Formats: sequence, C-alpha cells, structure tokens
Amino acid sequence: MTLTVSANGAEIPAIGFGTWELRGETCRQMVTRALDAGYRHIDTAAMYANEREVGDAIRDHVTAREDIFLTTKVWYTDVGDGALQRSAEASLEKLGIDKVDLLLIHWPSPSVPFDEQIRALCKARRQGLAAHIGISNFPSDLVEAAMRHASEPLVANQVEYHPYLDQRAVHAACRKHGLALVAYSPIDRGQVLQEAVIEEIAEEKEKTPAQIVLRWHIQQEGVVAIPRSSRAERVEENIDIHDFALTPQEMGRISALARPDGRRIDPQWAPRWDAAA
Repeated sequence: MTLTVSANGAEIPAIGFGTWELRGETCRQMVTRALDAGYRHIDTAAMYANEREVGDAIRDHVTAREDIFLTTKVWYTDVGDGALQRSAEASLEKLGIDKVDLLLIHWPSPSVPFDEQIRALCKARRQGLAAHIGISNFPSDLVEAAMRHASEPLVANQVEYHPYLDQRAVHAACRKHGLALVAYSPIDRGQVLQEAVIEEIAEEKEKTPAQIVLRWHIQQEGVVAIPRSSRAERVEENIDIHDFALTPQEMGRISALARPDGRRIDPQWAPRWDAAA
C-alpha cells in the first residue's frame, strides 16, 4: 500500500521521484528504475526539458497509467491566460497523455497580474488538461492570495524544504487550506546528511541518513517529499522508509537544524519569502 497525502480531493503518494537535471536516456532509465522500486509519483516540468523521456518511461512500464500520479509545471514566463493553457497542452503532447494528474505554476510571475495567473490555472483544469492543480514556490502570503482567487480546488504547494530551511509559515498556510506541502530538494542535495544528529539517529535506527531525513518529511502532517537521484541504489533506498518511525524527540532534533541562511534556491524572479526563524 502506497502511503498518500489527502489534499482537497487528491491522493498524492507521500514519496515521489523528482527528475530535475535528469536528461535523455538517463532520465528515461531512472524513471523506469523508480517505477520498478515502487514509486507511484513522478515529478517533472516544462523547464526540465525531459517530459518526453518521462512520458516514454511511464508508457513503456508495466505499471498502469492510472496508478501513477504524474506532476508537471508551467514556467513563470508562461502563466498568463492562453499561454498557460498552451504550455500545458505542449507538456501533454510531450508526455504522450491527455491529462496530467497535477499541474502547477512553477513560480509566481512578477510581471503577469496575480489574479490572471490563478484564473488561467483554474481554466486549465476546467478544460480537462489536469485532474488537479496547484502552485509552487509560493510563500505563505501568496498561498493566501491564491486561495482567494482560485475558483477550482488547489491541492499542493511545491517548495524547497529540508531540515536547514524552516518552512513553518508555508506549512501552516497549506494546512489551513488543505494543501499538501510537496518538498523539493528534501535532503538539500546531500548537504544535511553530514550532520551529526542525522548520522546518530541513522546509526540507532540502522538506516541511512537519507532515509532518516525523508522519514522526517513524511511524518509531518500533509508533507510529501520528491527526492531525485541518478543512482539506482539511492532511488531504491529513498522509498524504503516505511518500516520505522522517528520519535517526537528525534523529529525535534532534526527540525532544530534550521538556520537563517538555510535557503538554497533563490533566483532573481523569486517572490518575497517568509522571514527565516
């Protein structure tokens, strides 16, 4: 049984496979390995330039399409009315499907009127381009704004999240409105795995540091994690986290690693983030 997070009508597998920076045959092979290992949630985006390979791997796998939760995203330059729907249609063509399970605005646009972005996203769902819709890289104030403008249910906010980055404000906003918080870069590209507290808990649990951090994610209410790896053994390791649990004390020790400079992803088009604790 795949552990899922319920979010405004969507059932999102709690561990997904991220494909950022995976290209060509490597991408196709790694998505295949992920599906072999039991992943039923695959994450891609128009900007990743790998949707065709992701679609090929899903189509060629023995797992039925309806058993795979597939997410893609529209880049922030294409979120205006009309442009967003065209981007979604192009993604569907590359993926080789008629509807994605979850369509996200990849980043809020600093130039397209905010209400237009959300209206366009909602229109894409009504047009049948996506079963569910959501947002990505939205701080808590923009989560609130998106909920005010949305005429269709929003089910997720995908954001950078790992033990170094305090996302309590975003998490609270997501919980308030029933959205899943989907954590990308959940192990901070491996940086957090070298922390003594992570290594100590891993030794006590007879698990790897990555498994400890991913378990920390999914034990939080409404949190989904989408680790990426180009190594088959890591892909298998990352989903093997359902046979143990962290104590409240262990959860707290890991959360205490958060620091003011914990954010890694901060491009020039980023919104104003919630203040770091």
